[in-house]
Amino acid sequence: MKLDVLNINGSNTGRSVELPEEIFGIEPNSHAVYLAVKQYNAAQRQGTHKAKEKHEIARTTKKLKRQKGTGTARAGSMKSPVFRGGGRVFGPKPRDYSFKLNKKVKELARFSAYADKFQNKSIVVVEDFNMATPNTKEYIGILKNLSVQGKSLLLTSDLNKNVYLSSRNLPAAEVRMVSDANVYDIINADVLVLCENSVRQLASSMAENN
Repeated sequence: MKLDVLNINGSNTGRSVELPEEIFGIEPNSHAVYLAVKQYNAAQRQGTHKAKEKHEIARTTKKLKRQKGTGTARAGSMKSPVFRGGGRVFGPKPRDYSFKLNKKVKELARFSAYADKFQNKSIVVVEDFNMATPNTKEYIGILKNLSVQGKSLLLTSDLNKNVYLSSRNLPAAEVRMVSDANVYDIINADVLVLCENSVRQLASSMAENN
């Protein structure tokens, strides 16, 4: 499983990298991916929603009308949910939406996301590069040279501050360290751009885990 390495001008460098079979060659597990994305989205929720129930409403408790003879239902408090401004029945309360996912399931989901991108031929490998200063226009030019269209995710082997800052203002471009990449980011990208050393880092981390 080899891919050619391109430079930032989009030209072939004459080198190639071997993609780890244990990651990019597996059969993608769609359910594991679903669980990982669900966990990620759940963790993004603030869970600060709140509605007041009957006992939390500050209104008079004086009886509104006499008990009988009015022709309507009995009423004893303006806090009742049937009245405008009353409490809400079973309203939302603050809660934590996050949930636990087994480590092996998360690992399978991440590998499945990589394998899916490889099967759909949505991976580009570029040689490691740096930028002297943050420059969004230059970064757009690099993506254009690599024929990247749609949403892109660039994975670097280590922190590359100038490249990250250059992409930060682009809604369809993300830059992550390979160690920080999550399933949602990988799946959400149309094209996965791997720096040369990030592929080696993936292979070495796989070897260490085994």
